Amino acid sequence: MFGKLMHLLNHEDVNVLVGKTLSDIQNNDNEELLFRTTNGETYKMYHEQNCCESVSIEEIIGDLDDLIGSPITMAEEVSQEGEDSDWGTSTWTFYKFATNKGYVTIRWLGESNGYYSESVDFRRVQYEE
Repeated sequence: MFGKLMHLLNHEDVNVLVGKTLSDIQNNDNEELLFRTTNGETYKMYHEQNCCESVSIEEIIGDLDDLIGSPITMAEEVSQEGEDSDWGTSTWTFYKFATNKGYVTIRWLGESNGYYSESVDFRRVQYEE
């Protein structure tokens, strides 16, 4: 499935997945998602945590399995500022994906004291096999 991580490559827009077919999605405790394509590419959706923030998946609407085995027809990111929280500030980031089998929305919540990033990273990664 996934090998040993070699290194993270440049930041990508999620729409890089449009037209690609996923062979696997791995959810690591709602802290990161790994997307593997049928042509061997792997993408990591995550947040590099700092001391005064929390960014994680709050909810997955739909079935991630609907994204596997059929070409991705839609992949987009939408963010909006949330209400002030116990931390200070918050940001919602929604990732919307579709194939001919179904539609999935991944809702991330980022909270911080207002001085740290609340955003989600999406990067191509390279693995040793």
